[in-house]
Amino acid sequence: MAPINVVVLFGGRSAEHDVSCVTAAHVLRAIDRTRYSVTAVGIDRDGQWQLAESAMRELEAGRVPDRLSADGLPVSSAPVLQAAAARGRAVILPLLHGPLGEDGTVQGLCELLDLPYVGSGVLASAVAMDKVMAKDVLARHGVPQPRYVGLHVDEVSPSRLDAIARDLGYPMFVKPANMGSSIGVSKARDRDELSTAIAFASSYDEMLIVEEGVPGREIEVAVLGNRSPRASVPGEIVPGNEFYDYEDKYVTDGAQLLVPAPLDAGAAAEVQQLALDIFRILRCDGLARVDFFYDEGGRGFLCNEVNTMPGFTPISMYPKLWQASGVSYAELIDQLIDLAFERHARRRRNTAR
Repeated sequence: MAPINVVVLFGGRSAEHDVSCVTAAHVLRAIDRTRYSVTAVGIDRDGQWQLAESAMRELEAGRVPDRLSADGLPVSSAPVLQAAAARGRAVILPLLHGPLGEDGTVQGLCELLDLPYVGSGVLASAVAMDKVMAKDVLARHGVPQPRYVGLHVDEVSPSRLDAIARDLGYPMFVKPANMGSSIGVSKARDRDELSTAIAFASSYDEMLIVEEGVPGREIEVAVLGNRSPRASVPGEIVPGNEFYDYEDKYVTDGAQLLVPAPLDAGAAAEVQQLALDIFRILRCDGLARVDFFYDEGGRGFLCNEVNTMPGFTPISMYPKLWQASGVSYAELIDQLIDLAFERHARRRRNTAR
């Protein structure tokens, strides 16, 4: 049989463009070329799509290109994906983080083009990307979470900030609702810092979320599967900075990743089951990383957020958790591609007339 054509989609217009390129570089180096042919499709910071063979060569060499070159090929989204997928049996691997990639937009395009793709569908991607909406849905299902307030930038006023401070208390965290990789996140210890944090977060999104500061351990669980998902061993993050921010993740590499997390068997089983419950509630497919705070002195595990396309370098928590659970990096890619085809076949059965 001819090898499966894996279309690696990377870059994007979001603030997480560089993170996406780094993820793509590692996947391109690890993927089994005896089983797969690979087509790279890059999206530059201006939103131009292209078959990016030269960029793929740079990424495979470990270099993140400053700017994607068009290689003289089409630059609109649908023709590029269709041309890439036309090279035999194909699957899209959308290694995009943040808005206009992880939020259901690209997933919807793949659905319209009838192309199998790795990861969650439109609904789960969109809901999980919007932290306020995801928390509202999980709250409806009784999932324990930190206390939070959703806030549109048009609603910001001195009286509203006073009310938030009374409800949540200091310290608190302010985040853009639709962003990942801790971009735009600040810790506020008083009213002045709260105002500054809201101004900073609003430069990334018009919808914000303000959360209470939880003095708990940071525990993460990787989930893999479609209708019968399974959970990895839990891991723990010990931040190098005051909290696990963008610099800690990608610049200084100061955080410690403890895999498996030092939890007793009962606590580990509890957080694994909670991660699976959350995966199903949000109707995720393929993969997700579910992040928790662990308040050992009171409320137990509190869901922080769900990432439907988590960081995927070999030192990222998602692959490390599966490696500790007996699934290698290359095997993980294989399983995700198999799950993409399974989901696509199931969806076609459900929609065919």
